[in-house]
Amino acid sequence: MQAGGIKLTLGVYIALFLTFLYAPLMVLAILSFQIGPEGGPQFPIIEWSTYWYQHLFGLTPPSRIAPLPIKEALFRSLALAIMTMIVSTVLGVSAAQAFRKRFRGQNFVFYLIVLGMMVPGVLVGLGMALVSNELGVARHWWGTAFVLHVVYTFPFAFLVMLAIFNRFDQSVEEAAWSLGVSPARTFRKVTFPLIFPGVLSAMLFAFTLSYDEFSRTLFASGRDLTLPLAIYGTFSVEVHPNVFAFGVLTTLFSFALLSVYAILMMLSMRRAKRIAIQEEA
Repeated sequence: MQAGGIKLTLGVYIALFLTFLYAPLMVLAILSFQIGPEGGPQFPIIEWSTYWYQHLFGLTPPSRIAPLPIKEALFRSLALAIMTMIVSTVLGVSAAQAFRKRFRGQNFVFYLIVLGMMVPGVLVGLGMALVSNELGVARHWWGTAFVLHVVYTFPFAFLVMLAIFNRFDQSVEEAAWSLGVSPARTFRKVTFPLIFPGVLSAMLFAFTLSYDEFSRTLFASGRDLTLPLAIYGTFSVEVHPNVFAFGVLTTLFSFALLSVYAILMMLSMRRAKRIAIQEEA
């Protein structure tokens, strides 16, 4: 097969893959503009309307369609994701920093860390629920669920930072140490600015994985529902386009988050290049 044919085949494959990936989102976006409250999740669209977006914010008259129970659930999911992001990123950076030097039992510790991302979430969540019941520990989203989220997201942050440190030029740190700078100050002023793009990636991984985690949270969150659990409870009763409208808004929030991430990444890379130029000079 010639080069042109290979490029055409790859182009068609990528186009089909992107269509398969984003077609459901486009369908949800279209259905979210169905007229309400009588309009449901069906084609063709009866009439285009922003009713269901107004319904999310309580701007529509009372009807038989109950508002989505997302206010407190959204707060819990955001708070849990932020807590998980902070703890997992700190642990990931610290663990990756420790792995820069070989130590006894290194391989065992490595596999022990990544075990958290390999074990099925249903089994881990069920195990946490059983242990909590045996010990008489109450299950809460900020307690037992938070522990499971950290166990799950910490390996991702660790692997990201491990890859960053494997490409890190240690001579920059050695130059600072030769000038009498303490290791702690060297990490804060030299190492951390250079690895900050990786830290941002680890933070993004931890936040997104925790924000939409379902199986581990199902068994460990107790009575207080997070956002995925609240949406699942809504689906189990009756599906209305307000769920699709919320999905569109959530997707826009994700794109906004990625945009902020891209801006911070660009600024941090510029800063890292500036520091490298100063070190060479």
